[in-house]
This record gives sequence, structure tokens and C-alpha cells, in this order.
Amino acid sequence: MNLRVTLDGQPVQATLNDSPAARDLASLLPLTLDLEDFHGTERIGYPPRKLTTEDAPEPAAAKAGDIAYFAPWGNLALFYKNGPAASADLLILGHIDAAPARLTKAARITIQTAP
Repeated sequence: MNLRVTLDGQPVQATLNDSPAARDLASLLPLTLDLEDFHGTERIGYPPRKLTTEDAPEPAAAKAGDIAYFAPWGNLALFYKNGPAASADLLILGHIDAAPARLTKAARITIQTAP
């Protein structure tokens, strides 16, 4: 699924995969989240409810640009650096095509379905 995404009001391209968690996120769109830094690796924000983790894909380590969901805390993560080793708690939902420097500083993200 192609998305219309803005980072601090500036548009960027993004896509979601076809996982159940990504489809669940899409059901919440449009969505605006305030972001905060986490561990110098990712920007995180909290959707209004937890996403499904049923039929989760095999664990994979997050890479810069990945949109992920950390199930235990219920937060979305935009990685601006490669993440830690693969974890069953971290679900990769898609990818955002933005330079790591833009993701590093992002304070607000708005996600909508693409027309």
C-alpha cells in the first residue's frame, strides 16, 4: 500500500507491506503522531490503540527507513539507523523513503492513504 506521508509538513514517499499489522495500521489512517527519539536509532510515536500481532512475519532486524511496530509498548518506530538484531516483538510494517537526517529530526508524522 502506497502512503501519503508528511514529516514536519514535508512530503515523503512510503509504503506498507501486506502484513496483518500493517493492514491494521492502515485501518487507523489518517493518523498524526508526535515523535520522540529513542536510543539514537529511531523516532517513536503511539497510535491510538495497539495493533494486531496475529500471523506476524518472521522476525527481521530493522534497517534505516523502516516503519516498524514494537508490540510490547504499542509504538510505531521510524528507524533512521539500522536497528538491533531481529526480535519477535518488532514487526516491520513498511518503509519510508526519506534521508536518515530527515528522520533523525522529525517531530511529527502524518500518514494517509495515497489517492
